[in-house]
Amino acid sequence: MVAVAILAAGRGTRMKSDLPKVLHQLGGKSLVKWVLGSLSDVEITRRLVIVGYRGELITQALTESEDGSTNIEFVEQTVQLGTGHAVQQLLSPLKDFQGDLLILNGDVPLLRPQTLKHLLQTHREHHNAATILTAQLPNPKGYGRVFCNSQNVLQQIVEDRDCTPAQKQNRRINAGVYCFRWADLAEALPKLTANNDQKEYYLTDAVNFLDPVMAVDVEDYQEILGINDRKQLATAYDILQTRIKDDWMAAGVTFIDPDSITIDDTVTLEADVVIEPQTHLRGRTTIQAGSRIGPGSLIENSQIGKQVTVLYSVITDSIVAANTRIGPYAHLRGQVETGSGCRIGNFVELKNTKLGDRTNIAHLSYLGDTTAGSQVNVGAGTITANYDGVKKHRTQLGDRTKTGANSVLVAPITIGENVNIAAGSTVTEDVPNDCLVIARARQVIKPGWQLKAKSDGQPSS
Repeated sequence: MVAVAILAAGRGTRMKSDLPKVLHQLGGKSLVKWVLGSLSDVEITRRLVIVGYRGELITQALTESEDGSTNIEFVEQTVQLGTGHAVQQLLSPLKDFQGDLLILNGDVPLLRPQTLKHLLQTHREHHNAATILTAQLPNPKGYGRVFCNSQNVLQQIVEDRDCTPAQKQNRRINAGVYCFRWADLAEALPKLTANNDQKEYYLTDAVNFLDPVMAVDVEDYQEILGINDRKQLATAYDILQTRIKDDWMAAGVTFIDPDSITIDDTVTLEADVVIEPQTHLRGRTTIQAGSRIGPGSLIENSQIGKQVTVLYSVITDSIVAANTRIGPYAHLRGQVETGSGCRIGNFVELKNTKLGDRTNIAHLSYLGDTTAGSQVNVGAGTITANYDGVKKHRTQLGDRTKTGANSVLVAPITIGENVNIAAGSTVTEDVPNDCLVIARARQVIKPGWQLKAKSDGQPSS
C-alpha cells in the first residue's frame, strides 16, 4: 500500500498574495493540482493534503475538482513549525496504516509521473526505510549537499553554510521528495527536535533515525524546482510550455513560432494541426487534424473540427465543425455550435447560437440566442435583438434564408425557410416559408425642397 502526503500548509509570503501559494495557477491548473497529477503512474491507497493558511480554500478547490480527486483527506497544521512538524500531524490519521508514504511539496509542480514511479520502485527493491529524491544542480549554492557511498546509500546531509570547500564541489542536493516506510517514520517523528535557528522541526532530521536510506537522482533537475515567488512561477511556466510544445511537435503538430504560443496541458491536438504565432490555447480544448489556428487567436474550452481555419479570432466554450472558416476578428462564445463548411467572417459575434451546414455570416453581424438552419446567408450588419431588458429571447432562421444588410430581427421571432429579408428591415413578426420581407419606412423624395432660413439668415431648426 502507498499513501501520499502533500505539504500545503504554508502561506508563501514571497508571492505577495492572500491566496495560498499552492493555489496559484500554472498553465491552467493550480500548483497543488500539478503535484496530484504527478502521481498518475503510482497506485495510491490514500491521499492526504496537509493544510494550514486559509486551508478552507484548498479544501474547497480540491473537493470541487472535476477530475475525481474528491477522495482526498485533509489534515490541519494549525501552527506551521516546519516540515517535520507537518508530517507529525499524520501520526493520528495514519496510526493503523501499513505501507509506504510518499511525501511531496505542494509547490513543486514539475515532477514527472515516471520520476515518482522510479523513486517508489527503488525504495521497494532495496527494502529501504527511506528513499530521498536528489538532483545534480549546475549551481548548488545555497542548498544542502547530500553525500552517499558508491551504492547511493545516504551517509550525511550537510547544509551549504557548513560545507567545507571540498564538500561544496558536490552538486547533489536534496529535492525535498521522500518515500518512507511508514512504520519506521512513525517511530522517528516523535524524536525530532527544534534545536536550530528557525526553531522548526525538519523532516530531513528523521533520516538520522532510519536505516537504510538511499538517494535517487532525478534525470532532469528542473523537475524539482519549487515556487516561492512570481519570478519562479514564470520560470516554471516557461519550462512547462517547452515540455508541452516539444511533445506535440514530436506528435506531428507544427508551431510556426513556438516562443510566441502558449498551450495548457489540458489541450489535445491531432497530427497536421498548424498553430500560427501569438496563438493561445486554453482549458479543455481539442483541435482536430488539418486545422490551422492563428495568428493572433485565443481558443478556450472549445472543440475545433478538421480542416478549420481560425484567423485573429476568439472562441470560448464552443464547437466548430469541419471545414469552417473563422475570422479575421470574429468572436464565438457561450455555447456556439457551427455546422460544417460555415463561414464566420470579419467582426462577427456569435453567442449561444447554433448554425447549420454551409451557413455564412460574412461580416459585421451579431447573432445571440439564435438557431440558423443550413445554407443561411446573413447579410452585413444583421443583428438579432435578443434582449428585451428583462429576458433573453431566441431567434429561429430556416434553411436557405437570406437577410439583407442592416437587418434587425427582434426576438422572439421565427423566420421560415427560403425567406429573403430586404436590406434595412426591422422584423418584429414571424415569417412563413418562401417569402420576401420588407419591413422599413417607405422612402420619400420631395423635389425642389430646401431648408427655409430664419429672419436672421440662419437655417430653421
